[in-house]
Amino acid sequence: MKVCIGLSGGVDSSVAAYLLKKAGYDVFALFMQNWHDTTGTLHGDCEWEEDRFVAEMVARKIGIPFYFVDLSAEYRKRVVDYMFDEYSKGRTPNPDVLCNREIKFDAFMKCAMKLGADYVATGHYCRKDVITGTDGKPVYRIFAGSDPNKDQSYFLCQLTQEQLSRAMFPVGGLDKPEVRRIAHEADLPSADKKDSQGICFVGKVDLPSFLQQKLMPKEGNVVEVYDAYFQDNAHYSLVHDILLSLRTDGGASGDIKMVTDYISETKSLKVNDPVHEYNAAGDPANEGGCSAPSPFSEDRIMALSDDSLTALSTPVRYDIKFETETYRSGKRHVKKTRYRDNPYGKIVGRHDGAQFYTIGQRKGLNIGGHKDSVFVIDTDIENNIIYVGEGHTHRGLSRSCLRVAPGDIHWIREDIPMKDGEIRRYRVRIRYRQPLQDATLVMRPNGLYILFDTPQRGITPGQFAAWYDRDEMIGSGVISR
Repeated sequence: MKVCIGLSGGVDSSVAAYLLKKAGYDVFALFMQNWHDTTGTLHGDCEWEEDRFVAEMVARKIGIPFYFVDLSAEYRKRVVDYMFDEYSKGRTPNPDVLCNREIKFDAFMKCAMKLGADYVATGHYCRKDVITGTDGKPVYRIFAGSDPNKDQSYFLCQLTQEQLSRAMFPVGGLDKPEVRRIAHEADLPSADKKDSQGICFVGKVDLPSFLQQKLMPKEGNVVEVYDAYFQDNAHYSLVHDILLSLRTDGGASGDIKMVTDYISETKSLKVNDPVHEYNAAGDPANEGGCSAPSPFSEDRIMALSDDSLTALSTPVRYDIKFETETYRSGKRHVKKTRYRDNPYGKIVGRHDGAQFYTIGQRKGLNIGGHKDSVFVIDTDIENNIIYVGEGHTHRGLSRSCLRVAPGDIHWIREDIPMKDGEIRRYRVRIRYRQPLQDATLVMRPNGLYILFDTPQRGITPGQFAAWYDRDEMIGSGVISR
């Protein structure tokens, strides 16, 4: 069997190549260049020339043929142009997910097949198997990697059955320290190479500078939103009341929770209840491997109207008007203008373009005078306004429901799609490295709704939500709002 390894020059793909060769496969390496332009990139990070040099040394060390392919035209058209378009609309795309769907397991895979490959292998930390479907045909399944700290299944959430049928993931059952150990024992040139960061194949970038290749800067206001806005906001109250009405106890045990218990996924792999360790395999006692039964009544969810589900999944929009007043200042009583105090918010700064910012972002805002960190809670592209809030527990950062539009729903398990009106329990993540969250999925003609058991921080339109049955990834979709 002939296997093409996508050799990137990193330690993961190097060890994958080594293991395949050791297992007796007929292996050849293919290095792809996907980017030439250095505009906006931070010098020295993930430079393709160095990566190619290391990859070639690894192939020579293992004793496998080495080939090179330039896919930069495809990458620009199918990944980078998509990024620009999404950011221009105020959405935040995930280029790594797109790169895997459009490049690694499409354009690259086709190139590998032309060179005679039966399969394409990568260094992703995920696992795959195959079962026989009810129609007697093979069904390919993808699982989280064995190392919860390195699980990369999320980045493959848009792959199809055809793509999976040709894919291999040799390091998916290993943890990172073991991969490093194997690399050292095999004396691979990439053994101590640091993991790449930033945008897939572009590297670490200054995002505003990178986006300014096509998106023009435009100054606008940064508005801080105060807690009083939510106390008086009709939509926020409606969402609260709907969530409370869905509770299995009807709210008898107290008020509904609207703000998440923030946990940094880069520092801890625990669920929102810090007493329990994060369980990558899920709890077999509950549907979908969820850690606990749903706090919401299935019958009450089923009875919700489409309008109520739409309201649940729609974020609060901010419409804070600022009035000016004139006053006299100094000994000369110079006439000046200022904004009147507003109980709902305050203009706290300026920005270079709302399209350059994303929900949950805290770096690059240049806003001082706050005890806690300040985060972006919304962007208004039409009026070029950024709305921010102070602290991890700001109400504007948390939501309990999201929607995936019908055309953006993707089933990896094509044999078990949800039907209109159907409800299922799955575990869901809305970004890489986020511990899987218990949720109820509701399928309606106008889209798939994901109702989380607990509020989630930073639900971001344009990103992908991926759902799992225990540790098997079942499907994914683009968050529409």
